[in-house]
Amino acid sequence: MFSLPVLAALAVVAVVTSFVSGIFGMAGGMLLIGFLLLLLPVPVAMVFHGVIQIAANGWRAWLWRHHVNWNVVLQFGAGAMASLVVFSFFDFVPDKALVLMAVGATPFIALAVPQRIAPNIERGGQAFLAGAIGGAIQLVSGVTGPLLDIFYVRTGMTRQVNVATKAAAQVLGHLTKVLYFAMVIEGPAGRELEQWLVMGYAAVFAVIGTTLSRSFLDRMSDKQFYHWTRRVILALGAVYIGQGIWLMVTR
Repeated sequence: MFSLPVLAALAVVAVVTSFVSGIFGMAGGMLLIGFLLLLLPVPVAMVFHGVIQIAANGWRAWLWRHHVNWNVVLQFGAGAMASLVVFSFFDFVPDKALVLMAVGATPFIALAVPQRIAPNIERGGQAFLAGAIGGAIQLVSGVTGPLLDIFYVRTGMTRQVNVATKAAAQVLGHLTKVLYFAMVIEGPAGRELEQWLVMGYAAVFAVIGTTLSRSFLDRMSDKQFYHWTRRVILALGAVYIGQGIWLMVTR
């Protein structure tokens, strides 16, 4: 399964996607999951994605640890756990195509909402709400994409606080995904060991990509950061919608 060319490609993808996420706090994870799903069964791909993203986001949060808004992170974590607890009582899996289209449409709707009522992760209760929504979507489809990012694009945070806080919160989100999908994986013990070793290998390159991104974020202004963040969110939303439509028409 993991030939030398595949391992080399995985290393490059891990560096590039973590580099992109290190600058914008998003986008890299979506590119990574697309690559992994080409190679691996869904449950295995989701665990790989979660482990690599935990490494990238955890290291990013550590690099910017003095900028993390821990109040937001703790509320987000509580929301994600609440969602996991509630989700465990139901055997409901919505159609993946509809989930993708709904997630993709969210940033367009949110950015059209007036500033006074737009999602803002710093407002009371919204970090908990973001964690609950993100936790549910993680367990349904394995990705959250621009759905969570809309809570961050209209805050008063500096770019460093934005990226650091989002990274710390996403560690908790990806951890729930790893725990959930790891329980689904079945296979010989040797295969499982190989998979975890490769995940550790990819995680190292994710840390490298995250480290390389720091100087680029330092050189950006807050205005540039939010200017490009909004455009990246809308582009990702369009991709999600396209994926959802493609799934529907190719069944």
